[in-house]
Amino acid sequence: MELILKQDVENLGYKDDVVTVKPGYGRNFIIPSGLGVLATESAKKMLAENLKQRAHKEAKEIELAQKTAEALNGVELKITAKVGKGNKLFGSINNANLAEELAKIGHHIDRKFIQIQGGTIKAVGPYSAQIRLHREVVVNFDFEIIAEAKG
Repeated sequence: MELILKQDVENLGYKDDVVTVKPGYGRNFIIPSGLGVLATESAKKMLAENLKQRAHKEAKEIELAQKTAEALNGVELKITAKVGKGNKLFGSINNANLAEELAKIGHHIDRKFIQIQGGTIKAVGPYSAQIRLHREVVVNFDFEIIAEAKG
């Protein structure tokens, strides 16, 4: 029995895969639990059309992510922070702070997609972060933490 999976099923396949299963397993578990549908000719045609549309949409998203990556490569970001003795920060700088600073210069990136090497920052100096703009587009972004002018 051929089925099209609506969701990922462990040890069977991923969403939108066409899989062959024993009739009882398909009729009594996969279809009733909403994990898949029968792979009829019309269902296969709809699946092919959906995959084609998704591939087109995905290509646009990748193109947009690459444009953003090129724009980020030219950015030199310096974050000012209050500093105590020995160039240690009062508090710390994390991915949320970095996302906020990037938003100020016009690059709105969700903080969940920013990963600072070494975790949170607690001292001044140059640092690097990985920014995931898309599954296939990841940018290494360098920035610097500088001491706030005392005055």
